[in-house]
Amino acid sequence: MRTSRGDSLQRAYLARLPKIDLHRHLEGSLRLATLRDIARQYALDLPIGSLDELRPYVQVTNDVPNYRNFLEKFNVLRRFYQSPEAIHRLTYEAVEDAARDNVHYLELRFTPAALASAQRYALADVTDWVLAAVEQACRDYPQIQVGLIASLNRHEPVELAEQVTQIALDRQSRGIVGLDLAGDEVNYPAEPFRGVFAAAAAAGMGLVAHAGEWAGSEAVRAAIEVLGVQRVGHGVRVVEDPAVAALARERSITFEVCLTSNVQSGVVSALALHPLRVLCALKLRVTLNSDDPAVSGITLTDEYAAAVEELGCASADLKHFILTAAEGSFLSPAGRAALVERFRQALARVGAGELPLRADL
Repeated sequence: MRTSRGDSLQRAYLARLPKIDLHRHLEGSLRLATLRDIARQYALDLPIGSLDELRPYVQVTNDVPNYRNFLEKFNVLRRFYQSPEAIHRLTYEAVEDAARDNVHYLELRFTPAALASAQRYALADVTDWVLAAVEQACRDYPQIQVGLIASLNRHEPVELAEQVTQIALDRQSRGIVGLDLAGDEVNYPAEPFRGVFAAAAAAGMGLVAHAGEWAGSEAVRAAIEVLGVQRVGHGVRVVEDPAVAALARERSITFEVCLTSNVQSGVVSALALHPLRVLCALKLRVTLNSDDPAVSGITLTDEYAAAVEELGCASADLKHFILTAAEGSFLSPAGRAALVERFRQALARVGAGELPLRADL
């Protein structure tokens, strides 16, 4: 279908918006061409004759939408972390791609256990390699500010989570701002990680957990009451229980909503049926994020376009999501206040004289 001039202008407006991404996984943000380079360099047993041959192994294409198929991509992606140089390149490019999409503040979560797995590197070493790459990318792209979130997997031992948490706490001064619990919430509850999250909270670390994505609203309650999170990754199934929604509203929990991945992982059957508008109607703190842009084949601008075209969001809604994200960032109180003011001013400048979205008309 031919794109109209109005659609092109709308897309240009969305691209120009200064954005915040609070929920983006490093391991899901790897360029396909770079993966092919690494596969060739290290003779990985994968089809690499063309990008299209490699694509189905690391990106959602014609997969049946469910969380097992979505997570399977990451089992393949773990094979690419073959050297410090590869990890540095992949991390640098993830930040670079965000900057080029006009993301001005990014909280990039990374999983040390995943990065260490291919060559059994030390967890502290891979963490330092990620930090160094982010620091270099931010020097080269000064318009973007990046905080790192260390991610734990539910299916892995608590002892491993304790090690990663201590490594993260030791590097707070270098930009690790949060701790995340991710992975299969259907078969692995939050309770075993209560102590790990309590220790991180005592040290002033921001706390977030994936919940209410593949499991129901009870997982959101556990994230709030057991883990003490300030933010919930995804959390869209909170709409199934008014009591849990009320709890989240009372605790001012920020929801990291990721539209496309919710469809690809089978949480919702179509973008037009996504409960984003219900979350807003419940007066919950909603943000828009990319999750795994390379796995999903999207940018954050694409997610904004989906919110407008499929869910009828207006420019005022998008700006509200952005400012909510600034308010929910894992910065110090002073840093957070500065970020909010910076985006308030930037969004006011973008809004002046711009073409309104179709939903505004």
